[in-house]
Amino acid sequence: MKKRLMALGVALSLCLGSVGLKAKTFTWTASADALSMDPYSTNNSFTTAFMNNIYEGLVRFNDKLQIEPALAESWSTVSPTVWRFKLRHNVKFHNGEAMTADDVVFSWKRVMTPGSISRLNLGDVKDVRKVDAYTVDVETKAPFPLLLNELLNLVIMSKSWCEANHATEASDLQQQKENYANRHTDGTGPFKLASREIDVKTVLEANPTWWDKPKHNLTEVVFTPIQSDATRTSALLSGALDASVNVPLQDVQRINSSGTFTVVQGPELRTIFLGMDQYRDELLYSDVKGKNPFKDIRVRKAMYQAIDVEAIKRSVMRGVSWPAGMILSPQLNGAPKNLNTRLLPYNVDAAKKLLAEAGYPNGFTVGLECTNNRYVYDEQICLAIISMLGRVGIKVTPQFEPVAKWSERVNNLDVSFYIIGHAGLPMADSYAELFDTLATRSSTQGGLNAGRYSNPAFDALLPKIASELDTTKRNALIADAVTIARNDVAYIPLHQQPITWAARKGVQLRQGPDNQLRLWLVTTP
Repeated sequence: MKKRLMALGVALSLCLGSVGLKAKTFTWTASADALSMDPYSTNNSFTTAFMNNIYEGLVRFNDKLQIEPALAESWSTVSPTVWRFKLRHNVKFHNGEAMTADDVVFSWKRVMTPGSISRLNLGDVKDVRKVDAYTVDVETKAPFPLLLNELLNLVIMSKSWCEANHATEASDLQQQKENYANRHTDGTGPFKLASREIDVKTVLEANPTWWDKPKHNLTEVVFTPIQSDATRTSALLSGALDASVNVPLQDVQRINSSGTFTVVQGPELRTIFLGMDQYRDELLYSDVKGKNPFKDIRVRKAMYQAIDVEAIKRSVMRGVSWPAGMILSPQLNGAPKNLNTRLLPYNVDAAKKLLAEAGYPNGFTVGLECTNNRYVYDEQICLAIISMLGRVGIKVTPQFEPVAKWSERVNNLDVSFYIIGHAGLPMADSYAELFDTLATRSSTQGGLNAGRYSNPAFDALLPKIASELDTTKRNALIADAVTIARNDVAYIPLHQQPITWAARKGVQLRQGPDNQLRLWLVTTP
């Protein structure tokens, strides 16, 4: 069978000036650090993007979000549910050991261990089996045309390295159980970990034995997370950094006029939305006792109508956001663009009426779990929402936290009302986001469904979407699923946020709508 290429279309390119070939150190920053060096311990998209420079899977995305071979040089279908992958013979881990099928099978077993979050994104895979030293079979639970995209969640780790370092199970960040792999690495990727100071500095060095032909000219990469927007911009403009992948919108003009750096923006696949606990009988962090207001659709509709997304675009996002009518970006593969319109109009009076009908004429109190270093202007967005909901009587207690603490809350379901974003990654497909955020939560699905929304009619569509080979029929099924979730007000969609990067003139980066910095494509003068 011919290789399937799953693409979103044209990615943005960030090509800043002419490029020389002299190798050098590349310094860059973002607003938060990677959460772990264990690639299975989190589904945080920034951490995944960072670790993709160290660890690799059987396949990978290029900067146009097209599938291309990585550790597997080719693949074919043995049956409707079995795919055969031929591994490269010239791949070595960073410690010098050769990669074989044993490592692939081990990685599959490790990703299924209790602490792993990645296993929730591999729910369609039934088994991974060794055929010979450089061949593996991947069996799916049903015919699954998106297997290549799903396998982006399975990066390959060294069996012998994990065994020698007592790291045969994934680090369990939710239970605060770390192991050696949480702070050390042994991948096959273009860069290897040289040193790690959490929340301070991480240094990578180029892998001289990488199986692929490097397109970068880097010898060393120094990553310094800087949470403060002002400090991050100042560090960039001072010349201490070559690039930033979290440029504050208020600093775009200043950076562009510096004469030294250039900014490029584009819409991210990520949609920002609000989740609500629709499961507990009594809501956490609320003055409502004995019941949960969010179980009543009238309350969810009221909150939807109380939030003015156009005002958020104007006053918070400085005009650079794309108001959303669904949680899927219209750029995602299979997304129903015609449903990206607001389900209900902004209307304070209608919101108050709905709350009164639901038995809350004076509103109620609820906590809002909000990141302060994850999404573009996340804290400011939450402050605007608090003000808007206050106009209809809903008194919101803010709980602003860094992404590490917020992720722990979400994964442990310690939320009542919360902000969240999803880009359908790493699959870059609508199914991935629907599966992660809307499927009834279990040990194998709904990993980001912290509000525990559940609708059997929605769940029944997921396996059909997963196995449908006809694109037209598949897209119709996705539209049906989105319609169910929209009508249930499962979430309150806000907008797609912008990707805003900046780099020193003369540096070449490649910016795709997945907002992932692929260091193996970076060149500096």
